[in-house]
Amino acid sequence: MTDNTQNKSFETDLNRLKDIVKLLEEGNLSLEDSLKYFEEGIKIYRRCINVLNSAQQRISLLLHDEDGEIKTQPFDVYEEE
Repeated sequence: MTDNTQNKSFETDLNRLKDIVKLLEEGNLSLEDSLKYFEEGIKIYRRCINVLNSAQQRISLLLHDEDGEIKTQPFDVYEEE
């Protein structure tokens, strides 16, 4: 799967997940329909988490150490400058 296709799939999944959450929060569904949407939502959530975990593993910064060697360092979103 290309990155562009994966990004579109992720965005599609995320939007679908938002729609499912909205439907469930409205509370107008039967129990059977609620369970069906909940199950679909869990499947989509797991796919999204897998994509995010994969992206997190791929993100790294290339840095030169004191010896001029290139080393990788994990990207930390919460790191303070």
